[in-house]
Amino acid sequence: MKKLGLDYGDRRIGVATSDIFGWTAQALETIERRGNGNEFDRIRELVKEYEIGEIVVGLPKNMNGSVGPRGEICIEFADQLREQLDLPVHLWDERLTTVSAERVLIEGDVSRKKRKGIVDKMAAALILQNFLDANSKR
Repeated sequence: MKKLGLDYGDRRIGVATSDIFGWTAQALETIERRGNGNEFDRIRELVKEYEIGEIVVGLPKNMNGSVGPRGEICIEFADQLREQLDLPVHLWDERLTTVSAERVLIEGDVSRKKRKGIVDKMAAALILQNFLDANSKR
């Protein structure tokens, strides 16, 4: 069953999907948030198009493991996804994934302008890959 990984941010949502076996995550796209709820429509389209069975949402935790205001917003978003899509939605600790994605892009000599459009979907892929690795039955 394929999984969808989401890196939920104030302005953008990074999106990644897994292969059918749940072994690898691939960056897919970045959804621009416009404040009108259209992101849910796009996520619904992706769920249908990629035959998604589960969703993984990154949960930003503080370095001490507590959940702050940003984390509460992500929990609320995950609850809305569960309600609207009737799919299992998992929250996954995303500490430092955006930093890691930025570092990989910088090391790959990707320009600042291009990084802006890529970093969110790369962070989503890292979140999803970490989830897949932790839950693999290999």
